[in-house]
Amino acid sequence: MDRPLRDVPARARELVPALTAALDGTGPAVRALDDPSPGAAGHVPAEVALVVRTSGSTGRPRDVMLSAAALRASGDATAARLGGPGSWLLALPVHHVAGLQVILRALLADRPLETIPAGPFRARVFTQAVHAATDGPGPHYTSLVPTQLVRVLDDPDATAATRAFDAVLVGGAACPPPLLARARDAGLRVVTTYGMTETCGGCVYDGRPLDGVTVTVDAEQRIALAGPVLATGYLHRPDLDATTFTSRAGRRWLRTADRGRLDGGVLHVLGRLDDVLVTGGVKVDPLAVEVVVSGLPGVREVCVVGVPDQHWGQSVVAVVVTQDGTAPPLTQVRTAVAATLGPASAPRQVLVVDELPLRGPGKPDRRAVARLATRLMTSSS
Repeated sequence: MDRPLRDVPARARELVPALTAALDGTGPAVRALDDPSPGAAGHVPAEVALVVRTSGSTGRPRDVMLSAAALRASGDATAARLGGPGSWLLALPVHHVAGLQVILRALLADRPLETIPAGPFRARVFTQAVHAATDGPGPHYTSLVPTQLVRVLDDPDATAATRAFDAVLVGGAACPPPLLARARDAGLRVVTTYGMTETCGGCVYDGRPLDGVTVTVDAEQRIALAGPVLATGYLHRPDLDATTFTSRAGRRWLRTADRGRLDGGVLHVLGRLDDVLVTGGVKVDPLAVEVVVSGLPGVREVCVVGVPDQHWGQSVVAVVVTQDGTAPPLTQVRTAVAATLGPASAPRQVLVVDELPLRGPGKPDRRAVARLATRLMTSSS
């Protein structure tokens, strides 16, 4: 048995009725696209309610099929972890799973959904939307990416307004510890999330899996996930199904491309398996370097990449966004990183940009950042 798949414009007002019908079975499955083609979009297995297009880390689009049961399991587990069903403010694009989940959580809870106007994220506009979203019975929730959280914290009015939320989910990219500390010091109830489209979005909150979710880490530090939130599979991609989903001990598992470690049941995500840099024959963890650099004065955002180097193979480069557009002294950066991680991890250059190239709802595009760093270094030489 299968059901029709319908492409819907990636706008909340069109998605709310379409997703409602998809979840209760009275309408076709839904795929949110920026520019959908008219007419039917094909068919999916009967249990599938939502198809989410994602490029992952490779840049090659793929369609992830999510069942109504998986979406409900995700929504119920989120409500249980946060303290009950609540109303939501949508501040993320809805062609990605994080934004779609905000809509779905509000629908499943039968609670209000507020949205911010389309366009670039602006703290002033967000503040106005927060006042509307929190003017009523709680709990009140929203979901942001780290870049948005930085802009909220840089604006006193936005920071004050955001304190009204009972929880602010932060995901889509790693949240640097200094940013997390800054948010909590400002009185924001921030909850870090880890997950992906194939797990209906975030399934590990503050390092601990949601109810029903199991996390393992193998000898190579690869993270694997199991539970009722797993995707049905990929639309028309049995090759990906075979390599991404496996069976072990009678359970279905998702083999992620992420590295991590478990400490007392708490998951620490260490970055992607393919992000590790090799400079002078030594492996460098870019996420670990980013944690150190993000704690330096004036640094708002950072992405560490490898740039081809004839002597070192790859040269470690920190691309940063700073408060005043001035780069922190290279000696300061190198000293701080070397003291924590060793000399090989110390960046050989620090480049300042106005903003980092992003992929998805707010994750730095490491390939684009590396290309940008190469251009900037070439033009200055």
